[in-house]
Amino acid sequence: MNEILFASFTTPTIMNIPIALFILALPSLLFPSPFRLINNRIVSMQQWTTNLILKRMMITHRPKGQTWSLKLVSLIIFIGTTILLGLLPHSFTPTTQLSMNLGMAIPLWAGTVAVGFRHKSKASLAHLLPQGTPTFLIPMLLIIETISLLIQPVALAVRLTPNITAGHMLMYLTPSATLALMPINPMASLTSFGFLAQLTILEFAVAVIQAYVFTLLISLYLHINT
Repeated sequence: MNEILFASFTTPTIMNIPIALFILALPSLLFPSPFRLINNRIVSMQQWTTNLILKRMMITHRPKGQTWSLKLVSLIIFIGTTILLGLLPHSFTPTTQLSMNLGMAIPLWAGTVAVGFRHKSKASLAHLLPQGTPTFLIPMLLIIETISLLIQPVALAVRLTPNITAGHMLMYLTPSATLALMPINPMASLTSFGFLAQLTILEFAVAVIQAYVFTLLISLYLHINT
């Protein structure tokens, strides 16, 4: 039972060849580049969504931070699309893997910190030691602030992984309960099916919210360091 339950979280393979890279590239195929003089409804909706995300996230950034607009938009679209594709039957969600989320969080976080040390060296170092700190507390506060800085990408990845994993496990268990209850108690099976429909809608909302929160926190780190 445990092997079946967690089978959807293992990296899929074809003839013992991992196809994770193909799955990661799949969301980019859903957002084609416009090449017509007059766009269709899908491309127009994509452009409207992209412009809305840019306005929401870049309104508080300085010019140096606004250079990250393409990275942030690509990030939120990638995370949201991969989570939504993971809701399809017999599919795989890369964001349920902690290694995948750490691979996204660490480089982006390191990039924001590098920007801060490059353009605001004194201000970045000042965050490690609040003004007016007693002398005997300086070593302890330096250690605490350094640990809190280094733990930020881990918190980003750990926040995303269990939220997506828990939802996908419920999406797997609820249909199993619905089918098991159908010959025993049709009313209970119907109730379980109604819960599954509501859970599916909730998972769509969770996909958008988690992608937005992950990108928003990266944007916040960038704003602090610029």
